[in-house]
Amino acid sequence: MKVTETRSEDKITLSVEGRIDTTTAPELQNCILAAFQKGNNIVVDFEEVAYISSAGLRSLLIGQKTAASKGGKMVLANVSDTVMEIFDTTGFSDILNFEG
Repeated sequence: MKVTETRSEDKITLSVEGRIDTTTAPELQNCILAAFQKGNNIVVDFEEVAYISSAGLRSLLIGQKTAASKGGKMVLANVSDTVMEIFDTTGFSDILNFEG
């Protein structure tokens, strides 16, 4: 998995590439938490993500809770149908924010 950070005036975008599983989820979590140290508006771009495990879901949940505690927002963008099905099945589509 690879995470690339880009900043614009009002948001930080984390572009994720690859699988988010037990091995890579801690790295994603660290990237999300580090981004919240720099700003309160985070977009996690899932365009290049084909799979997410329960460990990855946990990382996103921690990100969502961090956003709420800081009065910020974390949005997932460009989620594929396959990955969205995982969010729907686990109920995470009701917890997380999505765009595009």
